[in-house]
Amino acid sequence: MITVHHLNNSRSQRVLWLLEELGLDYEIVRYQRDAKTMLAPPELRRIHPLGKSPVIQDGDVLVAESGAIIEYLVEKYGNGSLVPPAGTPDKLRWRYFLHYAEGSLMTPLLMKLVFDRVESAPAPFFVRPIAKAIAGKVKHSYILPQIRQHLDYLEGELARGEWFAGSAFSAADIQMSFPLEAATARGGLDGARPRLAAFLQRIHARPAYQRALERGGPYELLR
Repeated sequence: MITVHHLNNSRSQRVLWLLEELGLDYEIVRYQRDAKTMLAPPELRRIHPLGKSPVIQDGDVLVAESGAIIEYLVEKYGNGSLVPPAGTPDKLRWRYFLHYAEGSLMTPLLMKLVFDRVESAPAPFFVRPIAKAIAGKVKHSYILPQIRQHLDYLEGELARGEWFAGSAFSAADIQMSFPLEAATARGGLDGARPRLAAFLQRIHARPAYQRALERGGPYELLR
């Protein structure tokens, strides 16, 4: 039995989705974010020193990091599904998007979340205008242009087809789901980029995605 250490409103939701797509049995150990800080609870550090989610346990094997978890599950249990054939251009794209999602795309989205909070955080009246001005300058001069650049790039990539790694749905699409959902919540992704909007509609309609939501519980990304 695979155990998923599942933090609410987090990347671990897509691990549940992958397990549903693979048709694997699993159990969930649930953790709740702190209502004020929105950080993971200290109990997660008993599972992994960084106290982050997702983390899975498969027998004696402990795996952290979304990309590593996806590769581990697909290689061990996928029987060739959710991954293009080895040595093909699609397999290279698959590996690229598996790492791009967290390595490049999530960075400006996370920075926007942080600087949005700097702008709205309680502060002494004489400090608040300075903090707000600095946060606004960083967002508008760097963060928002970076997000737009990434979204424009991805909109163009989906001109090749419906999925990110070839003509078939794959685990790369599962990995890409979280940053694109985060971009919808806080990064300006809307119907102005119709291919990305259609991608999100397609993945949200998948039965395995719906089952994962039922198992994982409420799923609302931080703004």
